[in-house]
Amino acid sequence: MSRIGRMPIAIPSGVTVDIAENNKVTVKGPKGTLERVLPAEMEIKKEGEEVIVNRPNDLKKMKSLHGLTRTLIYNMVVGVTEGYQKELEVNGVGYRAQKQGKKLTLSLGYSHPVEMEDPEGLEVIVEGQNKIIVKGIDKEKVGQYAAEIREKRAPEPYKGKGIKYSDEVIRRKVGKTGKK
Repeated sequence: MSRIGRMPIAIPSGVTVDIAENNKVTVKGPKGTLERVLPAEMEIKKEGEEVIVNRPNDLKKMKSLHGLTRTLIYNMVVGVTEGYQKELEVNGVGYRAQKQGKKLTLSLGYSHPVEMEDPEGLEVIVEGQNKIIVKGIDKEKVGQYAAEIREKRAPEPYKGKGIKYSDEVIRRKVGKTGKK
């Protein structure tokens, strides 16, 4: 039995979970509303203040969908109560980030500034000139947008220049040495 899939999801106070046909789950909370259509094979039940996910049989596909479905619902519940955030750091001489309205402008050593528009439902905060915080209620969107920002100039292993996650460790390499 899936260890994760078996665990019930506790619904905190102030959060409502609706399960419509075709397993369309809507989660409403203090920070907003999320909805998602989950795999139709899974059996999602609301029992009191808990949501329970069951699988119909023990086929490999069902086993893998079991834990996934439970985790997706759990992430929606956490999103509408606490929200998610990812922090990025811009490292490098002359590299900086600025925010104007809904536009994020990155100076990353290219001949032009890189401009990015905030996606719907996400909030991007720039602290100082080299710290970017992406906040939102949808874990997937927050992670995706943070990855897109990082992709504009991924960190390189020699000097460590580029955009990295604040908890990411860059494995440094030794540069080339001259002949003797």
